[in-house]
Amino acid sequence: MVAISRQTVADEIRRQQAMTQEIAKAQIAVSTGKKLSAPSDDVHAWVEISEIGKLQASYAAWTGNVGYGESRAEKAQTNLEQINTLMTRAKELLVQGVSTAAGETGRAAIVAELGSIRETLSELLNETDYQGIPVYDDTTTIKIPVGRGIQMEAVGTRQSVSEGIDVDGVAMSLDDILANAITAVETGDESARTTALAGIETGLDHVIGEQAKQGIRSERLSAMAERVADIALTLQERRSGLEDTELTETISRMQQKLLTLEAAQAAFARINQQSLFDLLR
Repeated sequence: MVAISRQTVADEIRRQQAMTQEIAKAQIAVSTGKKLSAPSDDVHAWVEISEIGKLQASYAAWTGNVGYGESRAEKAQTNLEQINTLMTRAKELLVQGVSTAAGETGRAAIVAELGSIRETLSELLNETDYQGIPVYDDTTTIKIPVGRGIQMEAVGTRQSVSEGIDVDGVAMSLDDILANAITAVETGDESARTTALAGIETGLDHVIGEQAKQGIRSERLSAMAERVADIALTLQERRSGLEDTELTETISRMQQKLLTLEAAQAAFARINQQSLFDLLR
């Protein structure tokens, strides 16, 4: 004898409803690619995903800052290379001016080219980008946040690049050094040319030193960029493992539950259609 009570029917209905909800969740997981749709799906995973999301936002900002710093550092390095080239050319012109007689057209040409070098160097030192941000910081280096409690220099100051150069005990700027070179060529004074040449050589050494410092800044930024990218990738992989749907596994489970539900519904329908006499036979 088979006994079917109202409780049995209610329990079966609830079981099938729960299975239907599970199938619906699986369908959403497949369509969205996310296996968690609410905190109740997995409280611990949901909390961890939220924390990872906060970290990802921070690392996205730091990634942008590092990229901006690298861009500034690259431009500063490029300008320093051009300044090096200009100072090297100024040295060549000054040496050439020693063998050029006074009053000759050649000397005037040397003076004109040295003047052009002086102007170009000033432009390189005071150049700004399309946003109006100087290539080199003014007076104080601006440090860029690139991590939790970590700030880094992207460029040096304009003053450190072009001023405070010790030329025989006298603090001079690159502009002063070039001005002296122009005067020395114009006057043809041998002593002045010797002093000016020494100044240009000292200025060139100073520029080379600044190039080395800028190279260190660029290397540090590059290393930080790799570090930030690695951590950001690790966070993404961890988050993906927590919330992304395993399509093959989820679809397989969903199909099994569909088959089970269909079989249960069919059996439930047959049983409910049977009369008491059918069950007693």
